[in-house]
Amino acid sequence: MEFTKLTDIANYIVSEGKGILAADESNPTCKKRFDTISVESSEENRRDYRELLFTSNGMRDNIGGVILFDETIRQKSASGATLVELILANGALPGIKVDKGLKPFRESEVETLTEGLDDLDERCSEYANLGAKFTKWRAVINIGDGMPTQECIDANMDALAQYAKIAQKNGMVPIVEPEILINGSHSIEDCYDATSRSIKSLFDYLNSYDVDITGTILKPNMVTPGLDSEHKATVKEVAEMTIRCLKESVPDELPGVAFLSGGQTEIESTEHLDMMNKIGGFPWKLSFSYGRALQQSALNAWLGKAENKVAAQAAFAHRAEMNKLASLGQWSADLEN
Repeated sequence: MEFTKLTDIANYIVSEGKGILAADESNPTCKKRFDTISVESSEENRRDYRELLFTSNGMRDNIGGVILFDETIRQKSASGATLVELILANGALPGIKVDKGLKPFRESEVETLTEGLDDLDERCSEYANLGAKFTKWRAVINIGDGMPTQECIDANMDALAQYAKIAQKNGMVPIVEPEILINGSHSIEDCYDATSRSIKSLFDYLNSYDVDITGTILKPNMVTPGLDSEHKATVKEVAEMTIRCLKESVPDELPGVAFLSGGQTEIESTEHLDMMNKIGGFPWKLSFSYGRALQQSALNAWLGKAENKVAAQAAFAHRAEMNKLASLGQWSADLEN
C-alpha cells in the first residue's frame, strides 16, 4: 500500500468502519497481562502472541492500523517474515508508540507530563525506515481535588503538538492521545470538563505549531463517570456527552476520532461506540483504538499454548468485527452470542 499524503494514510486507517489495534504494551505492561494467564513474558512468547493477533482473519476489513512497541517493530515472525510485513499482508498499516512514559509534573505527586521529545526526530526517522506509517503519543490527565490544573493540561498538550509536528515532518501520521483517566470517584460532568479543556488546548497548540489536521487522528477517552463514582451513566448519556464534547472542540477537517477503551469492558467499549454512531450527526469518522478491549478474550483463549492459537484468533476476530460494526452504528447485543 503506497500513500503519497498523510491525509490518505489517516483516512485509510479509519475507512469503512476500520479501527486500530493497540498492541503497543510496554514489556512491564505485557508482563502484567501475561501474569493473569500464568505465561512467562519472554521475548518469544510476546512475539508468538502478537503474531497470532496479526495473522488472525479478523485483521482484514476490520483493522486499519496496528500500534507497535519498539521491540515488536523489529521482530521477525516464526516464519521469518517481519511482523511489519504480516500486518501489511493483512491490509493494516503498522504504527509505533513513540512517547517515553510519564514523569511528575512540577514535583506533583499525582499530575504527570509525558517525556520523549529530546531525541524524537531521530527515532521517528528510524521508525519510518522500519516501515511505520503512523505514530502515537499519550498524555495522561488525572481528575481529583483541584485537578486537572490548566498548567498541567497545557504542558501536556504543548508536548503532544510538538510531537505531532515531528511525526509529520518524518512522513508519519500522528495519533494524539489526551487520556483523562477513568480512575476515581468523579462525576461524568467532571470528566466532561477535563476532556473539553484538554481537547480545546490540544487543538490550539496543534494550530500554533502548524500541524496538518487532515493528516492527524485523535485518540481520546469517552466521557464517563469515574470507576468509583456513585452515579453510573447510561450508554446513551455517555454517547451524547462524548459527542457534544467533541463537537465543541474538534475541527471538521480531522479525518477520524479513534477512542481508547480506558478501563471499560469489551462490551461497554463496543456498546458506547455503537450508540455514538447510531446518534450520528458529526463530520469525522468515530472509530476505535483498543488494546485490552480487543485482546482480553483472545488472551484468555490462548493461555500461552500453541494448540489454542485458532481459538484465540477466533476470539480476536469476533471482537474486531463487533467493533467494526459499532463504528458503522450496526452493532447489537444479540450479535455477541
